Amino acid sequence: MSLLSFLFNKEPKSANTAKERLQIIIARERTIHNGPDFMPALHQELIAVISKYVRVNPEDIKITLDKQGNLEVLDVNVILPDAS
Repeated sequence: MSLLSFLFNKEPKSANTAKERLQIIIARERTIHNGPDFMPALHQELIAVISKYVRVNPEDIKITLDKQGNLEVLDVNVILPDAS
């Protein structure tokens, strides 16, 4: 039974949960600071978190904040090292 519940688990995946939390944090920061002043701190925190799990060059983490219509989109691109 545990195998079936593992395969068909309806709980959100951790990546989706992290994405939703990040969206909430960014929306809150934008209303508090009225601008993208948080971006350097966010970049450093992302480097720290990603570095816990994989060795990555900080220059390989790119963050952009784009406006698409009335929405702002945070784009985080991480170049991961080869698995070799």
